[in-house]
Amino acid sequence: MEFKLKYDNENKIHRFLRMILISVVSLVTLLYVWWIVSIVVGSVAIPAPPQVWDAFVRLMTGNDPITGHSMWTHIFSSLERFISGFLLTFAIAVPLGLLIGYSRTLYEFSKPIIEVLRPIAPIAWAPIFIIGIWGFGWGPVMVVFVGIFFPLLTSTIFGVQKIDQNLIDASKTLGANKLQTFYKVMFPCTVPYIMNGIKIGLGIGWMCIIAAEMISVEGKGLGFFIFSTANLGGWPFVFVGIILISILGLLTIGLAEYAQRTVAKRTGME
Repeated sequence: MEFKLKYDNENKIHRFLRMILISVVSLVTLLYVWWIVSIVVGSVAIPAPPQVWDAFVRLMTGNDPITGHSMWTHIFSSLERFISGFLLTFAIAVPLGLLIGYSRTLYEFSKPIIEVLRPIAPIAWAPIFIIGIWGFGWGPVMVVFVGIFFPLLTSTIFGVQKIDQNLIDASKTLGANKLQTFYKVMFPCTVPYIMNGIKIGLGIGWMCIIAAEMISVEGKGLGFFIFSTANLGGWPFVFVGIILISILGLLTIGLAEYAQRTVAKRTGME
C-alpha cells in the first residue's frame, strides 16, 4: 500500500513536470513564430516581441500616453464590468435553466424564444445597450450578460434533462418532496453542466466586454485602450492590451476550473 501511494505521488509529479515543460516549449514556439511573422510581414501593425516587451514595461510602470490612465485602471475597469455581467448572468440563467429543464411545458414554451435569440451575436446588441439605453456605465455589462447568458442557460437546461430519472424516482420513493428533490438531486447532478457552461461563457464574455468597450468614444477599459492606441498607430501598446486580455481570460477560466473541481469533490460528482 505504501509503495502504491509513493508510486502514485511520483506519477503525479512526473505528469506535472511534463505538463510544465510542454507548456514552456509551446509558448516559446509561439513567441518565435510571432517574431518570424513580424519580420516576414514587415508591417508596423505587427511589432516584434522586444518592442512589445518595452511597451509592456513602460505601461505597467506608468500611465499610458494616450488616455493618461494607468494600465491598472484599464484592467480593473474591464474586470469590474466583466464580473458584474457574469454575476448578473449567473443569478438569472442558472435558476431559469433549472426551472426550464424541470418543466416540460416551460421548456416547450421557451425553446422557440431561445432558438430565435441565441444565434444573434452579442455584440450586435452593443449599440442598443450602450448608445440607446444604458450608456457606457451599464451598456458593456449588459453586452457581457447577453454573451454569457445563452451558453450558461442551455448548459443548465441540458444538465437537468440528462439526469437519470431513476434518481428522481428513488428520491420520491424515499419521501422527498419536490423542493427536496430539486436541491438534493437535480441541482448537484446539474453542477458539472453548469460549470461547463460557465467556462464557455467566460471566454465569450471577454470577447464581448472588449468589443463593447471599443464602441464607446469615452471611458476606461482594455477595449477602449486598444482602440484608442490603434487609431494613433501605437501598435506595441495594442499588443500589450491583447496580451493582458489573454492573461485575464486564462486567470478567470483557471478559477472556474478550480471551482469546478472543488464543487465536484464536495458534491461527490468527481
